[in-house]
Amino acid sequence: MKPFSILLLFAAVLALLACTPHVTVDNSTVASLDLNRYVGSWYEIARFDHRFERGLSHCTAQYTLQPDGTVRVVNSGMKGGKAKESVGKAKTTDTAGLLRVSFFGPFYGDYRVLLIAPDYSYALVGSGTDDYLWLLSRTPIISVETKHLLLSEAARRGYDTSRLIWVKQTKP
Repeated sequence: MKPFSILLLFAAVLALLACTPHVTVDNSTVASLDLNRYVGSWYEIARFDHRFERGLSHCTAQYTLQPDGTVRVVNSGMKGGKAKESVGKAKTTDTAGLLRVSFFGPFYGDYRVLLIAPDYSYALVGSGTDDYLWLLSRTPIISVETKHLLLSEAARRGYDTSRLIWVKQTKP
C-alpha cells in the first residue's frame, strides 16, 4: 500500500472514531421487553435537560402499537400555559429493549429501556449516548421507594443523577 493510501485510510478511521458517540455509562438494555405491555401512557417524572423538551412541564408519552409493527409515539407537555405535542414513530430492533425512534423524517435515535418494573409501572430509559435519561411512570407521582430504586440504578450505571430535572406533573 502506498504511503498516501495509508495516510488516507488512517484519516478516515480517525474521522469515523470522532463521529462515534462517547458513552461513559452502562446503557445496556433489559433482557426482555414485552412491547404489548410497554405501550400505553407514561408520565415523565424526571429527565436530563435537552433542547427539544426545555421548559416543558406535565410531560407525557403515549405509545401505540401499529398494524405494521411500528409504534406511534406522541409526546405532550405544557410550556407557558400552552400545550405542545410532537408525533413520531419507533421501530423495534433485534435487541430486546432497544427501539429506534424518529421525530424528524429518516433520522432515528436509540431509545433504550434500561430498567422496567415487573408490572411495567415504571421504567428507566436512556439512549445511545450518555446525554439522555428519563424516569417514567404510569402514574404522575412515584413513591419514595420507586424514586430511590430508579436513582440508584441510574447511578450504578454511571449516570450523573444530579443533572436530572424533576418534571412538574401536578395540576397548576
